[in-house]
Amino acid sequence: MEFESNSWSSKLPQGLDVEISHHPITLRCVANLIIVMERLNGGKGFALGRDESLLNFLLESAVEVLELESERTEASSRAAFSSKGEYECSVTDSENKCWVLNEGSMELHAMMLQGGSSYHKVHLNLSTYITPVPSETKARPVALGIKGSNLYLSCITSEGTPTLHLEVADKEQLKSINHESDMVRFLFYKQDTGVDISTLESAHYRNWFISTALQQDNTKMVNMCQSATPNRFTTFTVQEHPGS
Repeated sequence: MEFESNSWSSKLPQGLDVEISHHPITLRCVANLIIVMERLNGGKGFALGRDESLLNFLLESAVEVLELESERTEASSRAAFSSKGEYECSVTDSENKCWVLNEGSMELHAMMLQGGSSYHKVHLNLSTYITPVPSETKARPVALGIKGSNLYLSCITSEGTPTLHLEVADKEQLKSINHESDMVRFLFYKQDTGVDISTLESAHYRNWFISTALQQDNTKMVNMCQSATPNRFTTFTVQEHPGS
């Protein structure tokens, strides 16, 4: 490439040089090229006809490149998770504990329910989404809302650690979620690991999963943890309720 540049330089008037660049064309490049052409013409301006056509071509090319870059930037900002469907389900962990809502603390706990206490079980509205960009994982983004309420599970940081929260949210605003917005906190990647067996990973904080504690510790709420965290379960049976 240096030889090619020297070859061009030898043909230019004294004091002018050519620098070959691999960067995309910009208006600055066009302006520099116009200045060089004016100097080659002895500062007398462009000849009518051929030079004017060349200038128009260069300017149009620069405008097209700028428009293309603008479209790409705009498309990236519009990229969003789009809601596809919804179904009702319930969740139990590896010890068959159900999610129960503690309305006083607004926390979810995992508890063993028997007989007449099964009505305490939380039912969820699970909304599925289409990803805005291709993903290497087969996990599907979902939002989890408490049935009969406007409460949704979200993952946010508390004292620097991702934690699970229940937040009031507008269902309409969750139909389309920009992949770069803070609303991604409401999304979780549902990865199926068996028949009705899934993990629920935060879309906002990757490698953090919804989890429950061991049976003997019902005081601990359903929360986030990293994979393989001791004494926490990250796989769940997600039971769909057809026709609900």
